[in-house]
Amino acid sequence: MTNDLVVILTAFDLEYHAVRERLVAPQLHHHDKGSLFEVGRLRGSDCRIALGQTGKGNHPAAVFAERAIQQFSPAALLFVGVAGALWDKTKLGDVVVATHVYGYHGATSEDDGAKARPRAWETAHLLNQLAQHVARSDDWSRDLPGDHTPKVHFGPVAAGEVLHNSRHSYEARWVREHFNDALAIEMEAAGVAQAGHFNAVPVAIVRGISDRADGTKNSSDDADWQPRAAAGAATFATHLAKQLIARQERIAMEKECDTTSHTTVTSHGIAGIVARDVNNSTVHMSAGPESTATDLTAELRGLRDQLASARANGAVDDATYKAANEELDNASRALETKEPEARSRALLSLKRLRGLVAEVAELVTKIATIISAVNGLS
Repeated sequence: MTNDLVVILTAFDLEYHAVRERLVAPQLHHHDKGSLFEVGRLRGSDCRIALGQTGKGNHPAAVFAERAIQQFSPAALLFVGVAGALWDKTKLGDVVVATHVYGYHGATSEDDGAKARPRAWETAHLLNQLAQHVARSDDWSRDLPGDHTPKVHFGPVAAGEVLHNSRHSYEARWVREHFNDALAIEMEAAGVAQAGHFNAVPVAIVRGISDRADGTKNSSDDADWQPRAAAGAATFATHLAKQLIARQERIAMEKECDTTSHTTVTSHGIAGIVARDVNNSTVHMSAGPESTATDLTAELRGLRDQLASARANGAVDDATYKAANEELDNASRALETKEPEARSRALLSLKRLRGLVAEVAELVTKIATIISAVNGLS
């Protein structure tokens, strides 16, 4: 899992651009089967976003989500965009966060009518809890233009293969009869939820309400509300992603501190023997001198050389190389200062760097050695 990266997928251009404009210096990333992503960092955050556009429908969304998961091993996958409201209590511009997704196109046809056989996927508990926290804080809406704060609703979302623009058609009556607690209806969430389930990746569905699914779609009102609904969903989803990555970094830091509290650092800055709960034995340990800033400067220089070699042989692409060098620069600058928080900043940059190159074993090993050495600084 890449602890600082979240995949965000959208169905069409308007939704895509609503997310993209929140990214800093997005870089194009090519999947070997032709799918394209842009990878950038959210402003004011350590959270990286891999953004992709699936097109319309549950089936392409499922395939695209599967590719994104395999490509990036994200901390989570968010599907973001607009949807139709099934009931009047959900207003235009409001945001709906799915507590679970109904794949409603499942049924058996019998003499006395169709009987529903739906699929359903619950949103991961962690993402649901973080989304509730974001909604309560109201800070997320400060990034929206104007002074209107959309209401955030939590409830089921229905996903099928029919574009709904009526409250009187057979399909509309079917959905309201069998899924009458669903707040919104759309066409991609079931595929994304299935892909997340198959790959054990947490998924959240965030939708802005752009129409009422009542025959007014494609009207002037719909044209006005679509960009506002897309912006609301994108803003909420990116704040959710920030919360998730901040949590991941706190956990990683706590684990690192817990591990290194039982580690002896040798004169070379490499983790030595760990001894805990030893009974009826004698353990002799000789601790070398503590790591110095000079040692670490040499280690970082060696890591930079290894990174350049990985880029030259194709193990690291250009976008990753650039982002990795930025984190190396951040770590180096932090270690050159005498500020109390310098070591923490250096460790955070090194951990982000480790996430960037997680698939290159020799770089991960080198970074782990440096992290241990930084923890050994006096």
